[in-house]
Amino acid sequence: MNIFNDYLSTVKAAMTADPKSRNLNENWNNASGGLRGAFSSNTLNAMVPEKRLLPSLDVFAREIGLQPNFEQKLGLHPDHAHLKHTDNIENDYIVSMFVDIKGSTNLFKRYLPETVWIISNTIQRAAIHTCLIFGGYVHRLQGDGLFVYFGNKNTSPEIAVKRALQFASIFTYFVKTDLKQLFNEQGIEDVCTRIGIDLGYDRDVVWGMAGLGEISEVTTCSLHTSLASKMQSSAISNGIVIGDHIKNEVPSLAEFFTPVCQRTQNENDRYIFRIQNENWNYTQYDFAWLPFLKTQDFIATDLQGVLQLKQKTTPIYDRNIANLAPIAINNKPYYGFNKKD
Repeated sequence: MNIFNDYLSTVKAAMTADPKSRNLNENWNNASGGLRGAFSSNTLNAMVPEKRLLPSLDVFAREIGLQPNFEQKLGLHPDHAHLKHTDNIENDYIVSMFVDIKGSTNLFKRYLPETVWIISNTIQRAAIHTCLIFGGYVHRLQGDGLFVYFGNKNTSPEIAVKRALQFASIFTYFVKTDLKQLFNEQGIEDVCTRIGIDLGYDRDVVWGMAGLGEISEVTTCSLHTSLASKMQSSAISNGIVIGDHIKNEVPSLAEFFTPVCQRTQNENDRYIFRIQNENWNYTQYDFAWLPFLKTQDFIATDLQGVLQLKQKTTPIYDRNIANLAPIAINNKPYYGFNKKD
């Protein structure tokens, strides 16, 4: 969809600059040279600022009329931040999502750890930025993946579910198409994402502080938070699995949900959780995220079947020159070139 082009440029620049991938093995381990001197946390922050969308994703946010809130704190949902350092608990609904990126360890076969760090952090920042656009709350970073909440006291469960499905679909498309194409060009295969999503209503979710002192977070205790993690494990590569509550909250989207057992041809996979003495069975569903994405009013499909962003307005690009310097410096001799008469 081209909305992640600027993030992909950072990944590609890091790959191109990596001396290990260029077989310059005689010097790449020298701490004073090679990538170790060219790419750093300062370089990453210049190319992918923490609290500013890159232009391609910013155009997308403007087109759909949403903007991210960068003032969040990890592990501290703003509706429940007051529970920190207390023994209090409270009930409130929440959509829980686990986003797992598989296969990134293959990067270490080809690149220096510094390069892998740049690549992984760029992808993770693309995920975080997109999550924030759709009103998500990043609760925890888990390796390359994320544990995310959607929903708050001013948003209905239905809207929270729809935003969660939109984010999950867009990020999965990015990993399956744009990122895969770039990785395949570099001879890297089998990188994918798997996502699990579930909804717990007020009666199902307890919020409170877990841990002690500063070794703590305000988090949820809920079957449905746990099931989101289990559903991620049930998903196929670049697949999304959701729970009964998600399906029931958005009946207009029923056509996009199919019981997992239909894919696996194993009836035991129909339910992700059962309480037999209560005759309570909780179904898990594969989510047809690509057909769903094609129905979104901000998406168009070109003649090649590639998804594109529908642009209602002329995009205004705010390309800060500071973002270009770290890329240019790795493409000498053009950077700093002075033409002589």
